[in-house]
Amino acid sequence: MAADVVEGARAVRDEDSFDVPAVDAWLRTHTDLPDGLPEVRQFSGGASNLTYLLRYDGRDLILRRPPAGTKAKSAHDMGREYRIQAGLAPVFPYVPKMVAHCTDLGVLGSEFYVMERIAGTIPRRSSLGVDLTPEQTRQLGFTLIDTLVALHQVDPVQAGLADLSRGDGYVERQVHGWSERYRKAKTWNVGGAGKVMKWLEANRPADVGSRVIHNDFRLDNVVLDPADPLKVIGVLDWELATIGDPLMDLGSGLAYWVQADDDWAFRRFRLQPSDAPGMISRDEIVDYYCAQTGLDRGKWAFYEVFGLFRLAVIAQQIYYRYHHKQTRNPRFKNLWLPVNLLERRCRQIIRKA
Repeated sequence: MAADVVEGARAVRDEDSFDVPAVDAWLRTHTDLPDGLPEVRQFSGGASNLTYLLRYDGRDLILRRPPAGTKAKSAHDMGREYRIQAGLAPVFPYVPKMVAHCTDLGVLGSEFYVMERIAGTIPRRSSLGVDLTPEQTRQLGFTLIDTLVALHQVDPVQAGLADLSRGDGYVERQVHGWSERYRKAKTWNVGGAGKVMKWLEANRPADVGSRVIHNDFRLDNVVLDPADPLKVIGVLDWELATIGDPLMDLGSGLAYWVQADDDWAFRRFRLQPSDAPGMISRDEIVDYYCAQTGLDRGKWAFYEVFGLFRLAVIAQQIYYRYHHKQTRNPRFKNLWLPVNLLERRCRQIIRKA
């Protein structure tokens, strides 16, 4: 029987290729595998760590590694990403099963880890991947937020991840950290964002909690059950996960939530099908999340602005690499445009706050 087609898996880009026999030989010392080398495909989504499909006869694995030439381990810490998912597995049943973590740089040229593939439907930029009525789409939206609420209820101590916390002051550290990253990554064609950074500093609230947070929680980072597409069976891409403030996590996730009534410019850079007919709105998400957790949405403008500014910094950091010819990926050529758009949106919210 032919293997199913894995959506989003494409031929490996030349600049992202690696020694498949070397990885296969190393992997066989950590798990049982069918005979023969795997077919290797690369997932086209994502703009930071690289993700590959290793397709063996009857078994699909996923390999995660940093971009070629990466110097700062702290920005692409494979061991940390591996450990977080391994710790969550017993208490949060939506993480992939970890297979092995490689620290031998001689195998691939960098650290990497391998995990089992969760077979299911991953919503993509323009489609949920399944046919749903508007009522079902609305239900899926609430299910997505229920999954985030479940993550925020995980006890970091029980997951063995409490040492990831740096203690009180998470909000303050995030405001300072992302502001500094923006200053370092600024190029001539983006705004200075000085007003936004000053407003965030002047209006930052105290931490509302210290929980396990995903920091990139989006529709296109979840896997839906192929037998029941209203059920989430997996959450992917734990690169940015840590211990921190849950409302900061919600704000960061909703920065990507472009809805049907947003202006055309904002919708142009939509990365997930959050504007599907029937999908819940940002306001509904915040109200529902706060009702489920008992948290107060009174200072939501801060979390919304922070999330949008943080997304602008992420885009600018990626564009900075392209601008300085550290990557040739043409997808990054015009990322300076949404950076300016996001800064403008932040200023609009600030004026209304």
